[in-house]
Amino acid sequence: MPKLSDTMTEGVVAEWRKKVGDTVSSGEVLAEIESDKATMEFESFQDGVLLYIGVEKGKAAPVDSILAILGEKGEDISALLEAEKGKSKIVEEKIVKNEEAKEDSVDEKPVVKEEVKAAAEAPIANRLPQIVNRPSETDGRLKASPLARKLAEDKGIDIARIAGSGDGGRIVKRDVETFGTGWFAAPMTVERYTEVPVSQMRKTIAKRLAESKFTAPHFYLTMRIDMDEMMKARESINEVAPMKVSFNDLIIKACAVALKKHPQVNASWQGDNIRYNEHVHIGVAVAVPDGLLVPVVRFADTKRLSEISSEVKDFVLRANDKKLQPKDWEGNTFTVSNLGMFGIEEFTAIINTPDSCIMAIGGIDEVPVVRNGQIVPGHVMRVTLSCDHRTVDGASGARFLQTFKQLMENPVLLLGAYSI
Repeated sequence: MPKLSDTMTEGVVAEWRKKVGDTVSSGEVLAEIESDKATMEFESFQDGVLLYIGVEKGKAAPVDSILAILGEKGEDISALLEAEKGKSKIVEEKIVKNEEAKEDSVDEKPVVKEEVKAAAEAPIANRLPQIVNRPSETDGRLKASPLARKLAEDKGIDIARIAGSGDGGRIVKRDVETFGTGWFAAPMTVERYTEVPVSQMRKTIAKRLAESKFTAPHFYLTMRIDMDEMMKARESINEVAPMKVSFNDLIIKACAVALKKHPQVNASWQGDNIRYNEHVHIGVAVAVPDGLLVPVVRFADTKRLSEISSEVKDFVLRANDKKLQPKDWEGNTFTVSNLGMFGIEEFTAIINTPDSCIMAIGGIDEVPVVRNGQIVPGHVMRVTLSCDHRTVDGASGARFLQTFKQLMENPVLLLGAYSI
């Protein structure tokens, strides 16, 4: 099992491209491996015949355990398998643990107290809200894990009456344990909690952000941006653009142009020196079910808005499918985190190292504004720049925000002849 990222401790075989007995050439894709960040193709390093598959499709195994064995046709591999046998017990325990966690829930493994288990056996009247009519699988069987079927049988529950929360409506252990504890069940009179195993992605996020927060001295600068002219400009752009442009695309472009004018902000702390980047690579925070990924729009200052829009949309799709590659999330010089679409007015973000700054984008609010001495309706967006005080001073960060504000409030300065 290859180590496909610096944080990977185990991998899952998403797909085998070859089967036992197939001839494999060096450089040919042998399998697709899912790590903590993405699903990547694994190429064979040698020629030979696939003699043995050590990890079945959909199963997990620790890094460096046997993924497959290649050799000459008919070659005796018993010695290799015997050598691995000493480690097999540990490997199997790890696989079983991962499979149980996967089977228990889609994203979490609940811990249910005995009192709650007893509630699952409450009278049928208390369970009516969860009774469902569900299409069966093509073979006539309901979609349910073996563990869920066994638990339902032990409890005397008709599994066909349970709503599944797994992939494609699959019934998992959690659904059986919580059956009859929904909105119309008996009022809860006992304490209840859920414990979720920490995923590899979440461990990586915790480690990186803790290092950033407690190593880089953060300070924050907030500014209000008048968005009326940009809203008009976006409407006009989308009438002629080959691809719909979002406010986030415009923000990325404005950040990139402003960074070219303020290299002090487009920098990183290197310990004994400060690196001032002449290129502009904007990291774009993307929320995924397991946490957060930050793919990078490279040379963002040179790209048209339609190119930025297309690239970001592709990143979002591939991030959710765990198809991003290491080259997609490496090399950022500045990061944008936008929560405006969730109705968040203003927030502060933790710097995404090795960047010196991250910009937190709030929503566009319709508020009263003063123009020419008159109070009129207007649209305002709040942005907050988090800065590493080791590389960026307050005045440097403020000057960058002034330039960003000028570009956003005067779109004609941002949109040249080749910008769309």
